[in-house]
Amino acid sequence: QVQLVESGGGSVQAGGSLRLSCAASGRTFTSYCMGWFRQAPGKEREFVAAIPWTTKTYYADSVKDRFTISRDNARNTVSLQMNNLKPEDTAVYYCASHWGVSRVGRDEQDYQYWGQGTQVTVSS
Repeated sequence: QVQLVESGGGSVQAGGSLRLSCAASGRTFTSYCMGWFRQAPGKEREFVAAIPWTTKTYYADSVKDRFTISRDNARNTVSLQMNNLKPEDTAVYYCASHWGVSRVGRDEQDYQYWGQGTQVTVSS
C-alpha cells in the first residue's frame, strides 16, 4: 500500500509560480512511476506530468515549458514546479503513482494510488 500526501497548493495571480510536493510512504518508491493530474470544475481529470525515474519526464502539451516535474528518491518525494501560471491552470491537483517504471501512464486508470488533492487557483 502506498500513501500519497500533497502540499503546496494555493492562490496566485497569472504569471506567478507555485510548487507542489507529494510525499510517498513505502520502501519501494523507486519502483513506482509518479505522476500529477488535475481536475478543473466541471471537467474530467487530466494528465499533467509523469516521471518514471529521475532523468525521464513527460508532460501534457498544455504545461510543457512551464511546469517541471522532479523526484527525490532519497526522500520519497515528487514535486511539480509551476511557472507562468494561467487562469486555465486552476484545478485540484493530484499526485498519483503506479507500479513499474518501464511504462508511463497518461490515463488515470493507469494509476493505483492517489493523494487527496490540493487546490491551485490562478486569478487573472
